[in-house]
Amino acid sequence: MITAGLASVTFRGRPVEQVVGLAADAGLGVVEWAGDGHVPPGDLANAARVARWCREEGLAVGTYGSYYKPGDSDPADFAAVLDTADALGAPRVRVWAGVRGSAETRPAERAAVVDDLRRCADLAAARGVAVTAEHHVASLTDRLDSALRLLAEVDLVAHWQPREQPDVRECLAEVTALRPRAVHAFSWGPDGFTDRLPLHARADLWRPLLALLAEDGRDRDVLLEFVPDDSPEAFRRDAATLLSWLEDLR
Repeated sequence: MITAGLASVTFRGRPVEQVVGLAADAGLGVVEWAGDGHVPPGDLANAARVARWCREEGLAVGTYGSYYKPGDSDPADFAAVLDTADALGAPRVRVWAGVRGSAETRPAERAAVVDDLRRCADLAAARGVAVTAEHHVASLTDRLDSALRLLAEVDLVAHWQPREQPDVRECLAEVTALRPRAVHAFSWGPDGFTDRLPLHARADLWRPLLALLAEDGRDRDVLLEFVPDDSPEAFRRDAATLLSWLEDLR
């Protein structure tokens, strides 16, 4: 089943209570919590409070979105990330697959990223937590072939989001291959990040993509992000759009 949700980084500057309220009032079911503001690594009391607020509002906790970067971050830092994900009750913790694109990463650098990813995945698995790698430029998931190679080497949960000026056929091919458990949903115009559109502006992308995700019946989170002007009103509109599209699939 697909659960519509919110990536809390969408409202990075707003307090946790407001983020929880916005998600609950919009009828969403899950929140992915950002580790660079709302749930900083190592603050376990805060993570437990966030988890409690979610439960009280009927929201599930999704991925804990850390900014740990295997092969670049201090390996000791992952312990605090994992402890925080555990206190939050997150089923997954997100990391970044290095800090350079796959074509620019030398073999020794790539091996270091893969080794650290394996270490993180093993540590997380011992706590009942999965690890997912951000699907992003300037990382080893910047191309589909590199992302698939990484998934074959490390026990990771796939994540996906569109890139700037996404081609529908390419996006559908990526999602078919990756079968991600978490997807970030947003619509951008030709100028990318600074050209944010209402979600419904790319119905040509999102309607077939959601149908594809629903085909196998697996549990997935589709999380709104990058709403125009970081506006609560735009968020509510996009949430209503996403929920209506998901309802059409039932």
